[in-house]
Amino acid sequence: MEQDKIFERLMQLVIRYYHDRDQGKFVDYLDPGTLRQRLGLEDERGRGDWDALFTWVEHYLAHAVNTSNPAYLNRMWAGANLPSVVGEVIAAVTNTSACTFETAPVSTLMEKYLLQAMLDLVGFQGGCGQMTTGSSNANMLAMMAARNGLRPEVKQQGLFGGQKLFALVNADAHYSMDRAANILGLGTSHLLKIPVDGHGRMRIDALEERLAEVVAGGGKPFFVVATAGTTVRGGYDLLEPLLALRERYRFWLHVDGAWGGAVIFSDRLRRQFLPALEQADSFTLDFHKMLGTALMCNVLLFNRRPSFLREVCSAGDESYIFRQGEDGEIRDLGTLSLQCGRRVDSLKWFLDWKFYGREGLAERVEHYLELCRYAEDQVGRLPELEMVVPRESFNVCFRFRPPEGIPAEPFNKALRERMHRSGRALVGTGYVNGQLVLRLLITNINVGKPEIDRFFQSVIATGRELLAERSGRP
Repeated sequence: MEQDKIFERLMQLVIRYYHDRDQGKFVDYLDPGTLRQRLGLEDERGRGDWDALFTWVEHYLAHAVNTSNPAYLNRMWAGANLPSVVGEVIAAVTNTSACTFETAPVSTLMEKYLLQAMLDLVGFQGGCGQMTTGSSNANMLAMMAARNGLRPEVKQQGLFGGQKLFALVNADAHYSMDRAANILGLGTSHLLKIPVDGHGRMRIDALEERLAEVVAGGGKPFFVVATAGTTVRGGYDLLEPLLALRERYRFWLHVDGAWGGAVIFSDRLRRQFLPALEQADSFTLDFHKMLGTALMCNVLLFNRRPSFLREVCSAGDESYIFRQGEDGEIRDLGTLSLQCGRRVDSLKWFLDWKFYGREGLAERVEHYLELCRYAEDQVGRLPELEMVVPRESFNVCFRFRPPEGIPAEPFNKALRERMHRSGRALVGTGYVNGQLVLRLLITNINVGKPEIDRFFQSVIATGRELLAERSGRP
């Protein structure tokens, strides 16, 4: 009976929070010291005391960042789709690991179904895939697959004494590439970062030059990454010239679509941004970003390699846990993974997939792109604001234009900080060509043109406040 009351109390809090998710401020900001005191983290209460535990739950909800609020424009993800929230709740209550069929029969079949659906959507023939913890992990797995595919002996013997291996990426590629080079023993100095052109795309001439240099020096360029939507600027590397270079240098071509890979749901946007994707060797996509599935939810797909994940990941004595089906089919997905415990992510993506359908997801991505066009147009017509670089896709890189004599970078940092602490809005930052930008990302289904207008008016009002304070005006 007590458990029923606990669930009732919990659901009342959840319902109230969800009902108000797009109202008021996105955060009730407190500095770390004040928040720590408010939370009472050292309070001795709690053992067997549900009232004390719910006090902490209420504190959490009161001071958590409300990522569903339309003023939250800070990251590549925002509040989650309701179908996937249902999936999260069920996954938490059932509390199992998606590593074996016997402990997770339903999620295993859902994951296999979804992987095949995604392979078909991308156009990978005779491939395989895995749901991972996110594209950082997926990028590392792709690099590991490329390394082991080139030199299978590495799995047992390591990299000792072999030919030097080099990976090549867009200079604006995600930092997970550096970490993958570190973890896999490649070394970050063997991760070559290629300069970009005026659109934030990897320069093909510079890439070709570095490939030739590596070969001339006795090294092997084994892994090239095309970024589909760079983190700050939103640039898409051109796939067709990279495929031509692959024919000459025989490297593995991976497409990091963590952010911009969502365009595959729209035929029109795929033709615009990712033509020839079906010829790549691997592809990763985060469902928890533009598509709105609850964190974390990702897929990594391999082309033309039906059993390669097991060859790459499986090692050690697994007989105590993993078993094959009677027909020899891989039944336990944990044998394809670097993880032992695997969270059930397939349920939330399955529910989103069924509820929205490919057409609904395509409409969402197309709508976000239209809103980004609108935002860029608004920046162009507001004299206090300026685009630092033209928009390439889904990223709007702009800033407040302070009067002459006031450095733009510290001023915009102060502006962004004030907006954050006041709860007006939270927007990301980054650097393009050495210049600080305010990076507007629209992945929030509660954001439309009126909310974009209010955001820009808030930026302008905050900028004017700062200027008034500098001049001493009331």
